Amino acid sequence: MAAAAFAVAVASPARADGDAAPKPLRVVSPGQVLAVELDFTWFRQPIYRVSRFGEPVIGNSWLGFTLKDGGRLDRDMVVVGEARRSVDQTWEQPWGERRFVRDHYNELRVRLAERSGAKRQLVVVFRVFDDGVGFRYEFPDQPALKDVIIDDELTEFSVAAPSTAWWIPAGQPTDLELPIHQTPLGEVSVAHTPLTLRTRNGLHIALHEAALVDYAGMRLRRTDEQHLVADLAPSSEGWRVRRSAPFVTPWRTIQIADSAPALYRSSDLILNLNEPNRLGDVSWVKPGKFIGVWWEMHLDHWTWGTGPRHGATTANAKRYIDFAAKNGFRGVLVEGWNVGWDGDWQANGDSFDLTRATPDFDLKAVAGYARSKGVTLIGHHETVGAVSHYEDQLAAALDLYRSVGVDSVKTGYVADANQIERRDAAGVVHHEWHDGQFMARHHLKVVTEAARRHITIDSHEPIKDTGLRRTYPNWLSREGARGMEWNAWGHPVNDPDHEAELVFTRMLAGPFDFTPGIFVLDPTQPGCRVKSTLAKQLALYVVLYSPLQMAADRIENYEANPRPFQFIKDVPTDWAETVVVNGEIGDYVTIARKDRRSDNWYLGAITDEEGRLLSVPLGFLTPGRHYRAQIYRDGDAAHWKTAPLEIAIEEKEVTSADTLTLRLAAGGGVAIRFVSLPTHASQR
Repeated sequence: MAAAAFAVAVASPARADGDAAPKPLRVVSPGQVLAVELDFTWFRQPIYRVSRFGEPVIGNSWLGFTLKDGGRLDRDMVVVGEARRSVDQTWEQPWGERRFVRDHYNELRVRLAERSGAKRQLVVVFRVFDDGVGFRYEFPDQPALKDVIIDDELTEFSVAAPSTAWWIPAGQPTDLELPIHQTPLGEVSVAHTPLTLRTRNGLHIALHEAALVDYAGMRLRRTDEQHLVADLAPSSEGWRVRRSAPFVTPWRTIQIADSAPALYRSSDLILNLNEPNRLGDVSWVKPGKFIGVWWEMHLDHWTWGTGPRHGATTANAKRYIDFAAKNGFRGVLVEGWNVGWDGDWQANGDSFDLTRATPDFDLKAVAGYARSKGVTLIGHHETVGAVSHYEDQLAAALDLYRSVGVDSVKTGYVADANQIERRDAAGVVHHEWHDGQFMARHHLKVVTEAARRHITIDSHEPIKDTGLRRTYPNWLSREGARGMEWNAWGHPVNDPDHEAELVFTRMLAGPFDFTPGIFVLDPTQPGCRVKSTLAKQLALYVVLYSPLQMAADRIENYEANPRPFQFIKDVPTDWAETVVVNGEIGDYVTIARKDRRSDNWYLGAITDEEGRLLSVPLGFLTPGRHYRAQIYRDGDAAHWKTAPLEIAIEEKEVTSADTLTLRLAAGGGVAIRFVSLPTHASQR
């Protein structure tokens, strides 16, 4: 592992006095690719700009804040100190898309102060990588600004070139689960991040944030054709953030790459801007695959509530546990096991009791049965947005799970936007946003309380991912986008281009519990259809990363299709390396990943509604080794509309010198397992 290299940080004297304009400060990435300049407007407001190989990427963009009862903190400012350092270090992930991550950047830290009045101070820190920029604000400890209430963050992103944008609207009823929009940048309204852009010149840019801790989530609001401004999620009291100095904001991130595959790789920047692991030994954190009592509720075959079609019964759970044990799955998820689901459960969050099982479900017996079979029961905490009620019982609910051996919990926050229930000290209920400061605090409370009990968390209807899995490695996965269940509801189902969009938008943020693996692609409900071939469903296990991967379909459908099901049984969820071989946003993508615990590689390729031939060089394989390629491809007649189940399964021997031509049907895909062969096993 490479050693860290740090330059000595030296504070400089003030850069501006009297009426002299502050001079621009410049910091360049280690490879001389990106440059950031901090400059000032004529009224001494700090601005920044970003260039790549000398060409503008982000034009002059404002920095600063509007404070409640404190006016603007962005005017008439001077530089009172600066410090620089360079860092080059490599750190190891306990689990992830690759084992080792290089953290290589040059940093500029600038202390600003008002020239008059209270002379309040604000620090801006830039970290410049070859493939992106992160910057954040620091509110130092100072008598003139102790209690900080932020009404608005003035951070801007002035995109230099006309661009196409891929984005999800913010502030809507289902919010993060709306379809991804593809429009000119000039048609964006208010968007969640990551927001992905492709300029006319083919440059790829993603705007997001890292290390969202005790702060409101950042949305982006377009103010003119090329201009985006931070739009923090509001609190029920109107302001955006309330903190006491000293504190730091999340990092504002700009990923910049010359292709879609390079943009995906640049997401290491998000992890690098988070703090290292705070939990110590996390050997108890176990990635893996699971099945569950889940999909049939979405198909309306079973119900979450009790009655003749109740899914979460002791007998049904044991049936799933038997299947998991037989087929090598680590976990079984059971939803609907606790008191509270009867009636209109989405309106009755305060009725949920996460310490009491329904009469037809014996939690202790089911967990014990799973343990006897080498399987773990995955817990489920649905809150229906009644978050204060959940926090009242959180410790007891986690203690219960720990006592019966449950080491992973899926949490849920099913509620429309701005319908999270927060109860104040007087018992009055207020309504908050899923991405507001209250929820940023709440999610970390759940994650840290779970960590104390050696329990991992998979958040659904969550706050967006900003790389906190580095700091809290028990935060394994989350939802936070339009997943598979929409295909069971039919209003509307996901289009064939959806997953190829996700890779270069939502997946830039981190792992996604998409729940792939649906083998019956035409559910019985009217209007429902999974717009995919069977081979594409297999490929998604490689393409859409999550350390927790669900085989989401009914177990009867897997039992009826043992040959394609073998790929799901084989594919791991923890990787030593990841290579994005090719891809274009919303069109197609090919990703190869190396198993962390063997010399085997896995490949997934998917396409949109267009059939494609993709040329895939196998240079990612270890040179000199031979591999048996177990190929699961679209059959010759396959098409997502007319023949979605047509699949061909074949084998061939390959090396790193080979190139495969992959034929993907419309809405289709290819999944390949490359099994490393002993030298003597080669038949070449």
